[in-house]
Amino acid sequence: MLKVGVLGAGHLGKIHLRLLNESDKYELIGFYDPDAINGKAVAEEFGYTYFDNLNKLIDAVEVVDIVTPTLSHFECAKKAMEKGKHIFIEKPITNTLEEAEALIALQREMGVKGQVGHVERFNPAFSAVRDSIRNPMFIETHRLAEFNPRGTDVPVVLDLMIHDIDAILSVVESKVKTISASGVSVISNSPDIANARILFENGCVANLTASRISLKNMRKSRFFQKDAYISVDFLEKKVEVVKMKDAPEHPGEFDMVLQNAEGVKKQIYFENPEIRVNNAIKEELETFADAIAGDHEPIVSLEQGARALKVALQVIEAF
Repeated sequence: MLKVGVLGAGHLGKIHLRLLNESDKYELIGFYDPDAINGKAVAEEFGYTYFDNLNKLIDAVEVVDIVTPTLSHFECAKKAMEKGKHIFIEKPITNTLEEAEALIALQREMGVKGQVGHVERFNPAFSAVRDSIRNPMFIETHRLAEFNPRGTDVPVVLDLMIHDIDAILSVVESKVKTISASGVSVISNSPDIANARILFENGCVANLTASRISLKNMRKSRFFQKDAYISVDFLEKKVEVVKMKDAPEHPGEFDMVLQNAEGVKKQIYFENPEIRVNNAIKEELETFADAIAGDHEPIVSLEQGARALKVALQVIEAF
């Protein structure tokens, strides 16, 4: 078991504490929170060990789980890695691209592992169809959330849209060519609604919409590729896979066949991939433990986290 400590005991930090405490791959040593009143209250309520000194906690563990506000990600990760500790760091990886690149360089220098908490990569619906998404040429995403003051200190792109940016970058094997975007501030000082159009060098187009002042919650992505349409509902954990193949010479009575203007006939059929029930946060934390134990690349590396941040910042710059 890997000795782990958590930095930050806010809403998400408490979830991480609970899951790490339940995991058989980690030994939860304790947590640090700069708010001593909150830290002592969490320790008293849940029984976790509270450290009132950040460095003492880092010294006591092998893995540091950083669940603090984005502005502090860089300093926390830097302190941990300089002491030779592996780091799991919540998304976005850092506040600036320069900070992300500095962490990547430090990781290589110290020979430690690092993973970024892009949890939608572990969503069971996305996992069920991930291997079926091959060379998509048009992608459309909608990530809408009811208003919650938590997270409004950053633009909606870094709060919500970055989830979809990371998922898209994981399936599109091409570099970004151009980005156009618009954002509107409604209730926050930073944009609450945003739309981005990302054009990749291979011709793929991704149209992303994110809002944190919606009347309903929605987290859907649609992938269009040659002979297939794949829909992923990250919220409901459902998928829809519609594929086409060359129609048989003599279709059955209930076969769905389409014919294009050139006379080519295609048969439509549906796939129902098995969706494995999981806790995505627990899985991302435990696969990181596996990466450390097996000395292999984490599923969401610091480099991938930096790439998602770079595109997110480019979206913001395009407003």
